[in-house]
Amino acid sequence: MIIRVISEAARPGRTKYVLFDVDGTLIDAGANQRRVWAGWAKRYGLDGDAVYEVALRPRPVETFGQVAPGRDPQECLALLHELEDEDVRSGVYAAFDGAAELLHGLPAGAWALVTSNYEHRVRGRFARTGLPVPDVLVDAAAVVEGKPSPVPYLRAAALLGAAPEDCLVVEDAPSGVRAGLRAGMTVWGVNADTAVPGVHRHFGTLREAVPGVLAFASGATG
Repeated sequence: MIIRVISEAARPGRTKYVLFDVDGTLIDAGANQRRVWAGWAKRYGLDGDAVYEVALRPRPVETFGQVAPGRDPQECLALLHELEDEDVRSGVYAAFDGAAELLHGLPAGAWALVTSNYEHRVRGRFARTGLPVPDVLVDAAAVVEGKPSPVPYLRAAALLGAAPEDCLVVEDAPSGVRAGLRAGMTVWGVNADTAVPGVHRHFGTLREAVPGVLAFASGATG
C-alpha cells in the first residue's frame, strides 16, 4: 500500500476528506461477486445465494467463520483468491456513472479507498475502468477488524492525517454505513432505492451525489 501522510500544518484552512467504499459504491461488481461466491460455495456443497447474502457484509475471513466454521480459513481464502483473480481477468466490470468525474475532481491527498476486498483486485478493477487510485487504500489485509467495525475508516483517516469529524464516508452497504457512523464521520449512502438507516444523506445513485461530495471536499458544505 502506497501511503503519503499529509501535513495539516502545510494546508491553509481546515481540510475535508472523502473516504469511499469500492464495490457497490464506485464499481458495479455485483454480478461478478455473486458469480465468484457461487463458485466458492459449490466447492464446499453450500447454497450460493445464502453464502452471498452473508458475504455482502463482513470481510471474507469472517464470512468463512459463519458459513463454513469447520473449514480451514486459509484454505477457504486461497480458493476465493483463485476464483476472484480469475474473475478480475475475465469478468466484466464497470464504474458507476459519475465515478470518474468525482474521483478526478477531488484534491490529491484528500480522499481514500476503504474496502473489504484486497488491494491488487481493486487496482485491477480500477485499471480496467479508468479510475484513478489514491495514495491511501485500506484493504482487508490492512486491518484486524473489518466493517462494521470503525477500524478501517479510522485507519484511513489516520493515514490521511484527518480528524474523523472532517471525513465524509460514501457507502452503499449497511455494514459500511455502521462502520462510518461508529468512526464518528459524516456518512452518505448511494446506489440504493431506500436509505440505509443512520445515513446523514441518501442518494439513489452515485451520479446524484457527485455535486454534494465535491462541495464537501471543497469546504463549501458540511
